[in-house]
Amino acid sequence: MGLVIRFQRVGRKNDPAFRLVVTEHQNRPQGKHLELLGSYYPKTKQTILKKERILYWISKGAKVSDTAHNLLLKQKVIEGKTRPVVKIKPKAPESKTAEAAAVA
Repeated sequence: MGLVIRFQRVGRKNDPAFRLVVTEHQNRPQGKHLELLGSYYPKTKQTILKKERILYWISKGAKVSDTAHNLLLKQKVIEGKTRPVVKIKPKAPESKTAEAAAVA
């Protein structure tokens, strides 16, 4: 059973709000969760976290998603380095494109 602490989007269209939940890794992000650990409202920057419960689940082996990890760092719940959220795709090798242009 792989546990993960991640955001669950709630709220209306164009008015996002997020719950910080602990759930199984295979569950859908909008699916069932084991425990509600807090909430985050990006428009007002309001953050409500249950620090003791977050540390408890991390001690039990729950992984933290990249975005949730960065929020917990900002709120000083955990320590460490920030994680890159946007994955940068590796560039395609240019040798193939040069060969394709030469053939055409």
